[in-house]
Amino acid sequence: MSNDISKRISSTALAFRGYNVTNLGKTPELLKHSAYGPTVAQFLKQASEICADVTHCKVDLARRVRKRQNTSLRTYAQAISLVVGTELAQVRLLEEFFGVSLTDVQLAFGYSLGEVAALVAGGVYDMETALTPLLVLAKDAAELASNVTMGVLFSRGPALDCDAVRRLCLEISNCGRGVIGVSSYLSPNTVLLLGQGRTVDRFKRMMHGVLAKPVHIRKNPNRWPPMHTPLVRQRNISNRAGVMLDTAKGGFTAPVPPVLSCVTGDASYNDYNSRELLVRWIDHPQRLWDVIDKVLAAGITTIIHVGPEPNIIPATFNRLCNNVTAQLSGYSLSGFGLRAISHIVRRPRPWLTSLLFSDATLLRAPFVEQIILEDWLLQQQVN
Repeated sequence: MSNDISKRISSTALAFRGYNVTNLGKTPELLKHSAYGPTVAQFLKQASEICADVTHCKVDLARRVRKRQNTSLRTYAQAISLVVGTELAQVRLLEEFFGVSLTDVQLAFGYSLGEVAALVAGGVYDMETALTPLLVLAKDAAELASNVTMGVLFSRGPALDCDAVRRLCLEISNCGRGVIGVSSYLSPNTVLLLGQGRTVDRFKRMMHGVLAKPVHIRKNPNRWPPMHTPLVRQRNISNRAGVMLDTAKGGFTAPVPPVLSCVTGDASYNDYNSRELLVRWIDHPQRLWDVIDKVLAAGITTIIHVGPEPNIIPATFNRLCNNVTAQLSGYSLSGFGLRAISHIVRRPRPWLTSLLFSDATLLRAPFVEQIILEDWLLQQQVN
């Protein structure tokens, strides 16, 4: 990205990252920066105060960042506050030092917690209003994680039959030995599962008689709060959040820029429905692939990844770019002929082959520039 980003900002999307097992990224460097530091400290102080008020614990996120103390499930509420506070600080730095206003950006979206940050940045809620329900319920969400395993389900052949995946999850849950559900649709051949006890292992044993081969599951070694799955209903998290949102301040302004929701996979937020979508955000899977498809269809040329050490969204885009590039195998996008078409059909990614013919917007993926905002900010010369 050039120093003058205003020339391309009208075709830019901001992508806000969600919670991860590591949440510091380059925030220590931004906080120590002679120019950026005061702004970052201001947002971390505000996020700390909100978190302390809700949890009734002493919270000093700036101190945690300076000491490079990462968060854990024991400090899940602080992790939530740290991620959102850092993301809003980075957006403010873009405006304060480089004249980039959110009103000039074409789209915004966020994965998981990032969607909440995008709504705050877009003027729908202030940070306190958006964070409070999440912080009130953070302890319950973290406790649910104690026996939850993440399984990355992926196919090396055809696209996954998502209806069959959901049905198998319901059948396993119905056995009464733990609940399992889809947490995220990352691509047509990859979904994230979150399951209690040994439900992910049971899914692995049963899937070969249900899903087209070759299909695999890779278990993630970390523990994850089971957001975006039916598991949160065991603590009434979605209903309790809905009650708090009913009387929350704000929520009567459409976001600017428009926010693509991973709840619906579309630009669904208007001037009054954010409460309904946020309740669904809690226990419905993230439709990240649908959002990526909308980003490409909108003609986006640059994606700015906001937050500390962005992971899921850039990794998903990178895989798509690499797969499309490999599938095309050097053919000119402007010179498709029958020989090129027949070659693509024979490439070893049948799930992508069918999509390339039905949705030509995917061909744009390799040409979208991706920027990690925290890295870009630290590369600039500012007074």
